[in-house]
Amino acid sequence: MSAAGAGREVLFEFHRAGPQVRVAAIDVATGIEVVAIAPATASELQMKNLALAKLRRRIEREATEGRL
Repeated sequence: MSAAGAGREVLFEFHRAGPQVRVAAIDVATGIEVVAIAPATASELQMKNLALAKLRRRIEREATEGRL
């Protein structure tokens, strides 16, 4: 993770909806939340990695734009 997201505590929330799982990743320090949709056949690690990658991009964008 870049300096913008290094060492952050992240909470994950999973909600299954049929053949998909809604995965929310929440950065504890900033309260930034992103949501990713993954197939229910994916492993928990794959789902977390997907949501975490999206969260990292969002944190970096917010930092670049001076919102953090």
